[in-house]
Amino acid sequence: MNARVQNAVTGRLSLRPPQAESLAKLVRALDAAPSLLGHEQEVAAILATLKAEFTTLEDFEREFPSLCFSLATGVGKTRLMGAFIAYLHLAHGINNFFVLAPNLTIYNKLIADFTPNTPKYVFKGIAEFAQQPPLIITGDNYDQTGAVVQDQTMGFAHDVRINIFNISKINSEVRGGKEPRIKRMKEVLGDSYFNHLANLPDLVLLMDESHRYRASAGVRSINELKPLFGLEVTATPFVESTRGPVPFKNVVMDYPLARAMEDGFVKEPAAVTQRNFDAKAHTPEEIEKIKLEDGIRLHETTKVELLTYSRENRVKVVKPFMLVIARDTTHAAQLKALIESTAFYEGRYADKVIQVDSSRTGAEEEAMIARLLAVESVDEPTEIVIHVNMLKEGWDVTNLYTIVPLRAANARTLIEQSIGRGLRLPYGKRTGVAAVDRLNIVAHDKFQEIIDEANRGDSPIRLKQVILEAPSADDKKVSVQVGSGAMMRLGLADVLALTPDLSHATAPERGRGESFTPVFATASERQAARVVMDVIGKYEVKRDLVPTSGALLNADVQAAILAEVTERLKPAQGELLAGADDGMSALDLSAVVAKTTEIVVQQTIDIPRIAVVPTGEVTTGFHPFKLGTLPNFQPGQREIVGQELRTNRQFTMSREAGIREQRFEDYIVKKLIDFDDIDYFTQAALLYDLAGQAVAHYQAQNYSDNELHEVFDTYSAELARLIRAEMMAHFWEEATEYEVQVSRGFTELKACNYTAVAGQTAHHYRETVTELGRIKQMLFGGFARCLYPLQKFDSDTERRFAVILERDALKWFKPAKGQFQIYYKLGTEQPEYVPDFVAETDSRILMVETKARIDIDTQDVQAKATAAARWCMHASNHAVSVGSKPWRYLLVPHDEITESRRLVDFLRFEVKG
Repeated sequence: MNARVQNAVTGRLSLRPPQAESLAKLVRALDAAPSLLGHEQEVAAILATLKAEFTTLEDFEREFPSLCFSLATGVGKTRLMGAFIAYLHLAHGINNFFVLAPNLTIYNKLIADFTPNTPKYVFKGIAEFAQQPPLIITGDNYDQTGAVVQDQTMGFAHDVRINIFNISKINSEVRGGKEPRIKRMKEVLGDSYFNHLANLPDLVLLMDESHRYRASAGVRSINELKPLFGLEVTATPFVESTRGPVPFKNVVMDYPLARAMEDGFVKEPAAVTQRNFDAKAHTPEEIEKIKLEDGIRLHETTKVELLTYSRENRVKVVKPFMLVIARDTTHAAQLKALIESTAFYEGRYADKVIQVDSSRTGAEEEAMIARLLAVESVDEPTEIVIHVNMLKEGWDVTNLYTIVPLRAANARTLIEQSIGRGLRLPYGKRTGVAAVDRLNIVAHDKFQEIIDEANRGDSPIRLKQVILEAPSADDKKVSVQVGSGAMMRLGLADVLALTPDLSHATAPERGRGESFTPVFATASERQAARVVMDVIGKYEVKRDLVPTSGALLNADVQAAILAEVTERLKPAQGELLAGADDGMSALDLSAVVAKTTEIVVQQTIDIPRIAVVPTGEVTTGFHPFKLGTLPNFQPGQREIVGQELRTNRQFTMSREAGIREQRFEDYIVKKLIDFDDIDYFTQAALLYDLAGQAVAHYQAQNYSDNELHEVFDTYSAELARLIRAEMMAHFWEEATEYEVQVSRGFTELKACNYTAVAGQTAHHYRETVTELGRIKQMLFGGFARCLYPLQKFDSDTERRFAVILERDALKWFKPAKGQFQIYYKLGTEQPEYVPDFVAETDSRILMVETKARIDIDTQDVQAKATAAARWCMHASNHAVSVGSKPWRYLLVPHDEITESRRLVDFLRFEVKG
């Protein structure tokens, strides 16, 4: 029951692996110490039990059990709290939760994220909360909303109630030994509501950013609520003290920034400087101006990379902004005045900068905050934010790409404070484009110090902590090649020692699991069988004679195969037929041919090789169009060099010293015709029209001719890439007609290649995976109907779908890359699509893709579905012509996959070609 709820919450909320691993650890804690769920607790006994379960746990550090989950910034701590609440309610019937926020910003953010129909609603996908969402009771409305709770009928009393309070407000209220307002007798509710909470049988305390108030007077007051247990989430599990950071003793999950970077959940931070920069040769004022100017150059380059990426991939446009950290409010005002002046890029950023600090009050402050909160919007003009104290937790933006720290600080402080707010990825994942995935820290005068600090063993960027059962970069990996079931049964592939543990499987399941004992035991038989396989491979292209694999069993085909195998073995015939190594007087080649062919047919799902090719004359071109927004490139002579802090990779940005062209348009056209898919002779008019539009845009910026030559010489390649990306959206191709060509009626299954941890034992496919973050490292076996003895799954959803296939399909497998050769169009690229599963039933063959529900409608998934459905349509047409089974393509949402479903139930998710 609990495992099903855990899997359901993980799937419905589309938890990332670190979040799923955290939820799994909470489940482990509750399973190991069930007394956590009741008030009759022996805290010391619970601690002893959980210390045996989690090696990093030393002490609860509270009067009640409390566990800390440390997740790096940007991984999703609020979503994790939502998962905790959903699981505790659905699995254990807990209805009452008390959520603490460290400040007003996070307090308001939590209220928004726990409120239905908001962009980041944490319970999106939890059907039980769709009908009756949790009641949100806050520090501002508890004396009204909280009172209502007590007046409701029992039915309402069992609904989920989430109390969200701001600990900083409570801290201010308890100064001088006072009691917080929530406990005061003179309030309308006051003491009665606090006592109401304290007397609840199932109150669970959740603490967001718990490092900010761990030992505060407000928390000591809240402790009197006597919750069942506490759950803490933070990215920094330590308390600062005069002697340095003091680590928490109750951490059970530690997912540090180093792992988040490696796994691609956050941007790669990089320190940036100029080549051969000598800080001693400049005054402090000059250094500031140089850093600001170079920050703008990086900012504009990033802007064009983001614009190009959005156009190439048809995704939302992201507007980047630059954050400048000032010393104080006076310094911030001076910087704002400089940036708005004509001395700074001729005042082009005058209306694109805001100053965010305590110097604003009243209407000015409200306007400033409104602009700050809207900084992610492409319609909001702000591109530069000046701030005094680094914006703290709760300000979650994804479009911060350039940071210019102008405040004196040591290297470690610069790293820790600079990267925190800029780590979140705008698309939720890495794109593979370095500039789109990178956070730039402009630190000319501190560059080497930052690089040295990042390379220290205890740097937050490199710091890794080995925890129980967590994946380790030091694990010895091996490459495993898994041959098809046919090759294993014939003894032509290595028999793997990675046998799954079937001890927990039922007797019927243990009986169904295949041992893959080779049918051919002798070297002579295996040598002959290998030749038979080679000969069968030649019949794949003989579609008239062998339209399907089943036709290999026809008597005339068997005779032809036997004849060719006999002919090929003639040089070794004497040895083979004179006496086999098992004492046989002669090798029965006809029996080897018959058995080998029989196994191949049994272990094959007929996959035709299909190609759609244009016939007749094919013409291509681009429709004329008007260019979209162009970046605000600036003239600049200096070369910029940057270095990523984790990988130490360097990158540079410098102006080219090319030939001075006669026309500005020539700079761009020369770069455009470097692309293989742009033909100058047929597209010259369009190319010069587009280049002319770009030139007109920059001429309108009042640059001098020399500056224009410099801009186009420096940025012509970037402009050409941007223009080409737009051209691809206007590409056309015309052919007289298209022809579907089927070159093979069936194809041999390719071997699968996996990377696995050396010495690991394969898991039984029915085994419940508790550490979901490790599932991609696991191998699974124990199959009876899979065409491979071992498989790897990308998610637990795939493993559960395999359980259904083992029960309902005749045979199935997960294809290797290149098995189908289906290609789809995504922007300017045509990647290969590898479906998740192929399964054969009595009446049809299914190609299946399982996807998180929120990803179903994304461009990438839909492009794959279109290409796959079209392939299945052509394959079905071919199947009709040879009397075989039709193909169907299914795109199945992850939250539909439960063992109670039959395979036929998923046919409603068919995508038509």
